[in-house]
Amino acid sequence: KGNKMKILSNGDVLFEGVKALYPRINRTYKFDSVDNKTVPCDAMDDGAAYETSFELTKAEAIEMHKQCMAVFKEAASTDTKRKWKDKPQYLPYREPAADDQPFVGKAKLKGAYGNEKTKPPLQKDAEKNALPDGFQLTSGSTVNVWGKLFAYNTGAVSGVSLRLKGVQVLELMEREGGDDPFSATTGFSAAKASSEVSYASGAPIPKREETLSKSASDFDDEIPF
Repeated sequence: KGNKMKILSNGDVLFEGVKALYPRINRTYKFDSVDNKTVPCDAMDDGAAYETSFELTKAEAIEMHKQCMAVFKEAASTDTKRKWKDKPQYLPYREPAADDQPFVGKAKLKGAYGNEKTKPPLQKDAEKNALPDGFQLTSGSTVNVWGKLFAYNTGAVSGVSLRLKGVQVLELMEREGGDDPFSATTGFSAAKASSEVSYASGAPIPKREETLSKSASDFDDEIPF
């Protein structure tokens, strides 16, 4: 199927036209060991993160592995305080369990670093418009995934992670269980929903460009979508 992974001029990586798997980027989530499942949580909670997995072809996985090794080797060569292993213990992808299954990549952004919350990953539509806060990307959607590979070494464990910066939604998969008995007719449009809510609450209706966060608009030229 070819290689859809691109290395950008600033060292970031972009996966184009990949299938999102179990995205959780509308807010932070963590794994609850008591309930044995991933649950919504506050950004400051231990283990809180935004994350998504996505399908990879073998060619993309090979290229990703090559880049991970280069990032890990560079980090090891420039660190004079810690001893690094020859190879990373953990990588941001996993091999398929069967030949007919895809490789799976994983991009993740911690909810906070130290005492400072991180800004959520960017979410944009196919035309580069910012999607509303809390937008829930569905599993199976076709997206572009933007991130940064970085190496880590805690002393006990070492590896390479893909830090999630943003996604661009190219095709949105309908949410499972979304079937209903309604048929299309003329009337109220979902496109008017945000403005109706703003008007009803007495809040000013923002222009489209104002819906972008300051950080996103300030660095819009660096966004590879």
